[in-house]
Amino acid sequence: MDGLFFAASKTLGMIVRGETWLMLGLLCTLYGVWRNKRSLALRAGTITTLAVLVLTLWPLGDLALEPLEARYPANPALDRVDAIIVLGGAERTGAFRKWGGAQVNEYGERLSAAVELSQRFPQAKLIFTGGEAALGGVDDTSGPSELTKLAWLNLGVDPARIVLEGKSRNTAENARFTYDLVQPKPDQHFLLVTSAFHMPRSMQSFATAGWQNVTAWPVDFRSGDLADGAKWRLDDHLDGLNIAMKEYLGLFVYKMTDR
Repeated sequence: MDGLFFAASKTLGMIVRGETWLMLGLLCTLYGVWRNKRSLALRAGTITTLAVLVLTLWPLGDLALEPLEARYPANPALDRVDAIIVLGGAERTGAFRKWGGAQVNEYGERLSAAVELSQRFPQAKLIFTGGEAALGGVDDTSGPSELTKLAWLNLGVDPARIVLEGKSRNTAENARFTYDLVQPKPDQHFLLVTSAFHMPRSMQSFATAGWQNVTAWPVDFRSGDLADGAKWRLDDHLDGLNIAMKEYLGLFVYKMTDR
């Protein structure tokens, strides 16, 4: 059942991406030209062109991301912390396996923020959860955890404090597999570190998995570009919209499937 859910989530994730709909608009335009359906070609071409223009000029993803990122406060007050849980997603495992070194992507603040927190709470364990999430599946899923361990060791983290979970493929599995590994006690207090837009779904999954006393520590905030006005950046604006669409879809599906 988990395998079917994983495959379905990856497929739906590709469908809701903005470039998928832009490509469909282009295909409809070409079909209209090929079949001599001038009206179809004109409508599809006009809508697609306007969509590209709007997405290129304005970061519409900001409007969608801001409610997600505002759900949990940045830098909440902290008292006791027994462990810091960091969700995967910042690792560039392909580059790591080819070139070595701790290769990270735009979500790298998840890893660096966890190290900063570990310095504030020197007795807390540093827990990473995440494995390879390729649709076709891989035999060795340990790449993300190996990369993260290397990054943390390079930043001076005591290896005795590091706990790794390297098999989970999505947020629901992050929560369940880490619970089974850690076996949290009711009086323990945990910090959950992930990107701010991803925090609502993450907290929902951890609560469903039975975690208690979890404080959200959101990082990697994305919204705010609208205040800077229009910019000619289709790639950046499309990326923000894709992130927002994926998260809203994920929240809906996770709620419907009790994950």
